[in-house]
Amino acid sequence: MKILACYSNKGGVGKTATSVNLAYVSALNGYRTLLCDLDPQGASGFYFRIKPSKKLPKLTFFDDVGKLVAAIRGSDYENLDLLPANLTYRDFDIFLSRMKNKRSRLKKALQAMESDYQVIILDCPPNISLLSENVFKAADKIVVPVIPTTLSVRTLQQLYTFFKDNNYQDKKILPFFSMVQQSKNLHRETMAALQKEYKSLLKGYIPFSSDVEKMGVHRAPVLAYAGKDKASVAYRTIWSDIEKKAKIKK
Repeated sequence: MKILACYSNKGGVGKTATSVNLAYVSALNGYRTLLCDLDPQGASGFYFRIKPSKKLPKLTFFDDVGKLVAAIRGSDYENLDLLPANLTYRDFDIFLSRMKNKRSRLKKALQAMESDYQVIILDCPPNISLLSENVFKAADKIVVPVIPTTLSVRTLQQLYTFFKDNNYQDKKILPFFSMVQQSKNLHRETMAALQKEYKSLLKGYIPFSSDVEKMGVHRAPVLAYAGKDKASVAYRTIWSDIEKKAKIKK
């Protein structure tokens, strides 16, 4: 089983859209896939038309594996299940701070699903916190959407610094460009500069796309209703690169 986190310490970079579409591509390629929504906003569940589980509060998530597994819901797509979030997740950090091994609780919870799934994708909230540190420990690879703008690049640099200062493995980090507008000089120049600086950048980039914006209208992955869109093709390319770098096997 491989655990992939879609994470950014900056909001509004296309993190949830990436989580949803990569999970869809993973399932489409035949992997038994679980999309685990860790964001209390529950956007991943919304896209898949799945309501939050009110029976899975923060305490149960980490302490009762049986109830955690029972909260998983099937999607409309073969090989793809979802563990939806709810608003109690907003207090994850408070609860984790009171637990033993507080930076390893997520990994322990997810390991209980190893026999059921080949790929688990985590849709993470945009901050650096105890929950984030749990993600950093649990994930085999951390996929980081980066809009080619100054502030987005700055948060990527902050993430690498945090990993270095706290002895996390920065080789886990797989950044890629998101919401790219090639018509903008800033985007082109920033992409060129980062490609020289970060050799771990994934192949391909996600262009700014109205079809991706319409995910909330269709409540489905963009690949499910606009499979020929440039963004859909890009998600497939990015997944293929992740598959190789994470050594995902059936």
